Amino acid sequence: MAMNKIKKGDTVKVITGKDKGKEGKVIAVKDGKVIVEGINTVTKHTKPSQTNPKGGIVSQEAAFDVSNVMYVYKGKATRVGFKVVDGKKVRYAKTTGEVID
Repeated sequence: MAMNKIKKGDTVKVITGKDKGKEGKVIAVKDGKVIVEGINTVTKHTKPSQTNPKGGIVSQEAAFDVSNVMYVYKGKATRVGFKVVDGKKVRYAKTTGEVID
């Protein structure tokens, strides 16, 4: 699979869906899906367990496709590209051309 343009810890903006326009921090990225802090929350019914002895209804973030988010650089949503700098492959913001990491 191709290298992901979005990584854990990035700030992203949702560009489509029920949470369109919201921004949040990426908690996890796996198999083309992202989980973003405070976005796409679902209620889940849980059975009692050792970690949650009472069980009940829990609210948590659900994964959604990475294509539904854009990287936020200096307060603006931007596309992400790759280029080689000093023999290293790095991400850069397409709007400004500046290296992200």
